[in-house]
Amino acid sequence: MLKRLALLGATATAAVLALTTTATASNSSDAVAGARCVKAGVTFLVENELLKAAALRKIDYSDLDSDLTNNDDVFTRSGPINTDLPNGSYLSLGTVIRLHFTNPELFDWCA
Repeated sequence: MLKRLALLGATATAAVLALTTTATASNSSDAVAGARCVKAGVTFLVENELLKAAALRKIDYSDLDSDLTNNDDVFTRSGPINTDLPNGSYLSLGTVIRLHFTNPELFDWCA
């Protein structure tokens, strides 16, 4: 089990490195910010024992999205992903990692 987690962590790290090395010098600060964002996201998955499920595309990200609720005209969001996803949003880990670079505002841990 520990070997699998290490392999999944190494895979996520390799994906981050591949994405950051493709960045050009003009947006290197964006690449660094994206890498930090991905690291925080992977940490979230590890701490919540979701990394394996994410790698196997078994997470319905609609369960983690921030549903907007209205309590006496005070709107609040709950959930660490700042969007409303339809039920059955089983995204690949690669897609989620790319979103950390392209749309970091979607993730609470990237703020």
